[in-house]
Amino acid sequence: MRIVVAEDLYLLRDGMVRLIEAYGHEVVATASTGPETVDALLKWRPDVAVIDVRMPPSQSDEGLRAALAARREVPGLPVLILSQHVEQLYARELLADGAGGIGYLLKESVFDADQFIDALERVAAGGTAMDPAVISKLLSSGSSNRRLDRLTEREHDVLSLMAEGLSNQAIGQRLFLSDSAISKYTTSLFGKLGLTDDDSNNRRVLAVLTYLGLS
Repeated sequence: MRIVVAEDLYLLRDGMVRLIEAYGHEVVATASTGPETVDALLKWRPDVAVIDVRMPPSQSDEGLRAALAARREVPGLPVLILSQHVEQLYARELLADGAGGIGYLLKESVFDADQFIDALERVAAGGTAMDPAVISKLLSSGSSNRRLDRLTEREHDVLSLMAEGLSNQAIGQRLFLSDSAISKYTTSLFGKLGLTDDDSNNRRVLAVLTYLGLS
């Protein structure tokens, strides 16, 4: 994969670059400010970008704004946002376009190399990778959706793990169920949520948005 890394702290940025390259991927550019990030994303159009929420010059939400600006120019550009804390507004704004290819992880996740690279690869493939803490925060303040009331307890379990970005196989391993069982649950919950699109990846994104109260 071709990756852009945007992080203003040199040690963390350099560490991520080394980690990504150790897993056989290519870092095509790095950035340390919001404007640099937008320029790099539009120039390289990477397979996925890792972007810190807070970056110079304002140290507020420059990274998020850069990601949103780039996705307006390149719809669906995959981005994995990193944040020190769960910032609900940022997560909602990032997910709002429903285009997929979105991740939101706490920075501590970077220290689990396999988890971090797995999240990058899922986002690059057009899926989602959400930190469980972010999901909990969104659910605690999201509006209820009556369509979710139609789901069985097991379907809720499957959907919650889908929101984290897990594949059917990974969900099955977590719930100790077969791949075929998970496939049946996902097909059932898609139907109950009224998601009939033939694109399975798109249905997963729409299901997650519904679960998080964003659709």
